[in-house]
Amino acid sequence: MGTIKIADFGWSVYSPKEGWRETLCGTLDYLPPEMVTGDVHDYWVDIWSLGILCYEFCCGVPPFEAGTHEKTYNWIKDIDLEFPSHLSTDARDLITQILVRDPIKWISLQ
Repeated sequence: MGTIKIADFGWSVYSPKEGWRETLCGTLDYLPPEMVTGDVHDYWVDIWSLGILCYEFCCGVPPFEAGTHEKTYNWIKDIDLEFPSHLSTDARDLITQILVRDPIKWISLQ
């Protein structure tokens, strides 16, 4: 039907109620700051993951990949984001509009 869907069911959860979650789950490089700091989170963390995917598709590596788990966690918490010089201004703009700490400031999927 012309629709692309990306899924990783390794950490999927059945949750019959809408709302906030407090569990830490997912692939380390894709965790949003809310999960790293232990804050509550909701489905908006999927938008964060989309920003990580955009970065990885353009650069070949995740943006916060570091030598240790602790360093990766710190880079995610601080949103220590660096771009390679070959990345276009438009790509940088899109990614930086998604990878922000405040989910309310994320761009919408529309």
